[in-house]
Amino acid sequence: MNEEEEIKKKLMQQRLQQQLQESLQGQMQEKQMEEALKQIKLHVLDAKARERLNNLKLVKPDLAMQLEMYLAQLYQSGQIKGKITDEQMVSILKKISPSRDFRIKRK
Repeated sequence: MNEEEEIKKKLMQQRLQQQLQESLQGQMQEKQMEEALKQIKLHVLDAKARERLNNLKLVKPDLAMQLEMYLAQLYQSGQIKGKITDEQMVSILKKISPSRDFRIKRK
């Protein structure tokens, strides 16, 4: 191998190592965020509300994530007093989910 090939090889190895480190850091941050959300949910939601959120995750994971982030923001800003009940969860879902109005026209 000549010097140019060796330099290219070293640069490729350095890039791969850097990408691996960035990937690991991203995974660690994601796990920390998931753990924080889990703690917030335990603090804020009662059992029925947690069950509704878990069911929502199965059906509409995007909406469930949006709801979790909304609840985390409310919690961090101190706007949540006590535990959120299932009824309150339904009203929050109605606020944040887009409503669809279907009209069927028959001829």
